[in-house]
Parts: sequence; structure tokens; C-alpha cells
Amino acid sequence: MTLYQHLYQRFLDANPGKQHFACHSHHYWPDVTRDAMLQYWDDTAAMVDDKWQYLFSQKLPQVQQYIADTLHTGMPSQLAFAPNTHELLYRILSCLDWQKPLKILTTDSEFHSFNRQIQRLAELDNLQLTCIETLPFNNFEQRFFDAIESDSWDLIFISQVFFNSALAVRNLDALVARAAAHSLFVIDGYHGFMALPTDLSAIANRVFYLAGSYKYAQGGEGCCFVHVPPQCQLRPAYTGWFAEFGELDQAKTGQVNYATNGMRFAGATMDFAPLYRLAAVQALYQQQGLDVATIHAYVQGLQQAFLQKLDAIGHRDLHGGNLLMADPHHHGHFLTFKLASQQRVQALHQHLHKHGVITDARGDRLRFGFALYHNAAEYDLRCLQDMP
Repeated sequence: MTLYQHLYQRFLDANPGKQHFACHSHHYWPDVTRDAMLQYWDDTAAMVDDKWQYLFSQKLPQVQQYIADTLHTGMPSQLAFAPNTHELLYRILSCLDWQKPLKILTTDSEFHSFNRQIQRLAELDNLQLTCIETLPFNNFEQRFFDAIESDSWDLIFISQVFFNSALAVRNLDALVARAAAHSLFVIDGYHGFMALPTDLSAIANRVFYLAGSYKYAQGGEGCCFVHVPPQCQLRPAYTGWFAEFGELDQAKTGQVNYATNGMRFAGATMDFAPLYRLAAVQALYQQQGLDVATIHAYVQGLQQAFLQKLDAIGHRDLHGGNLLMADPHHHGHFLTFKLASQQRVQALHQHLHKHGVITDARGDRLRFGFALYHNAAEYDLRCLQDMP
């Protein structure tokens, strides 16, 4: 057992004999999250309707502060929460003037939720959508720079780490600097938050940053957030009562009012059990002295050990030539192999699954994720020798 595996004992005990390489998608939860869910129930029973005041005055600020510290924004009050990033994304989109022609710049490698939504909206006659291909990645950032400067964009949307490759953008600050002041700049940080050391201090005044706890933050689904740039005066058309929390007892005028901080992008009633889980993981990490840099270094070591085991096997598909990686020191927490066909990916995925090796298949790409609950000494890939 490694230094960290005991923190995940319940999930590990529930999945004996499995090598779980899908943690970039369905991350195991630390044991403390179970206690956190029970605590949420107990607090609800004790406070009933008064819990909202407690949540917004005590629990929410605690989580906001941790996230702000992790991202180096110095702006905890600029964070708003929702059950998923799609809700937050649509709240941002609802700030655009959809009665005029709109131009949106993005990439061909954004997560399904954004991609599906923006492709649907692109069916409207007034939306011009431009998608920059991420591959070849060696000149992607230059091509995205050029695209930013080529037109006047209403919204620019880009991932910090691309979900279908784990390739990571290195010069986010420079990209943001190229954008016109009127452009809404949104960063999908879901595969970056709590995986790559992230410092938004230089661009926190300018960007929206979306992420959540389902993956590397390890609090499970249902707790996502957006960092809203300070001084933002946008009025989301898609809005809920949380966006005016604290003023509910005030007399209403004809105009809809919004909070003066990031909560103007909040929605309505949600389950706060996920927030309790995330807070419990944050407390655990602080107790264990675990920061993002430490976690990232541990995962990098796991990835290198994994690749060495693959090299020893000499598999015809899973090798460095098919690996999507530009910089091993600045890469997401999973490894992606781009194969000749979707059929080959599915065959490998199913063969590995039959032998207890849990991976993730996306089109012509097979993904292997890594986490603190892994022990490189336990990696066993010999089943690949049975599949030429």
C-alpha cells in the first residue's frame, strides 16, 4: 500500500482485483466524503430551513476560499456554484445579445456538453462558429493566437487541458492578452483544476474559469463552479434566486437585481451534499500536506512507470508513436493513445476490461488515467500480451 491508498479504502475494497485507469472520468472518492454526506444530513435535520443561512455564511465561503487559493485568484467571492458546468456555461451564453450577429471562437476538442450546445446554437442564422483543430499540437497555440486576432469575437472558449487528449495549453495568459476587451473569454478548467498547478493571478480580472469536483477534486458529481471576473456587470438572462441571495427580504422594483460579486451567476436550489464532500476533501488534503504540485508530481511518476511497463511489452498499438503528448511535464492526468480505428480502440478497451483493467474509450482514442490511489508497483499489463 502506498502513502495515499488508505485514504480511499472504501472504494478500493468495493472494487477488488481491478486496475482503475478511468480516474480522469470517474475518480474514486476518499473515505472522508462518506462522513461528509452524513454530516450534511445531520446539519439539515438540526437546522432545517435555517441551513441556507449557515451554508451561505459558513460552508460556501470555506470552499470558495480553498478554490481561490488553489487557483491563485485572491477572489473567493467571485465564485458561483451549480450542479454542473453546463448550467454555468448557459448562464454565460445568456449574457450575449442573441438578437444580433454573434461570433464564437473555440476548438474541435471541447467536451461534449459545450460542443453539443454550441453546435445546436450554431443552427441559428445569426451565429458564426469557428473551431480551430488542436492537432497538430506543436503549432496549435500559434494558430489559436492568429484566429483570435483575425476577427472580433463575442465569446472565446478554450480548455486548459483537452478532454480527448490531455494535451495542455501552456500560454493561457498570452491567449487572453490577445483577445479584445469586449470578448467574453471562458476557460474550461475541468481537466486542469486540482491536476495541474494553476495560477490565474494574471488573468483573473479578465476570464471566466469553469471547473468542478467530479474529477481530480474528488468530491464527486454535483459541485461545479465558475470564477467570474471582478467588476463584471453582466446580467444573465438565465438566472435564479441564489443570484440575489441576501436581499430576498427587500422590496422588489421593476428591474431584476443581481449580487455584486460572482454570485450574480448563481442559479437556484441545489443539493449541497456535494459541497460538503468537496470541503471534506479540501480539509483532508490540508491535513495530509497535499497540494496540487505534490499530486501532479506523483501522477507524473505513475505515468512514466506505466509507459515503461508498456515499452517492455512492446504492444503494436499502445506505444509512444500513438501517444498524444507534447510535453510530459505539462500534461493532463491521463494518457491518450490515438489508434487506427474506433473498432480497434473498442476491441482493446473490452479486452482490458475483461481482465480487470478499466480504461476509457472515446472514438479512435483509448485513455488511461492516474491518481493518488494508484501504486505503480501493482500495475499489471500482461493481458496485453494475449492480444496482438
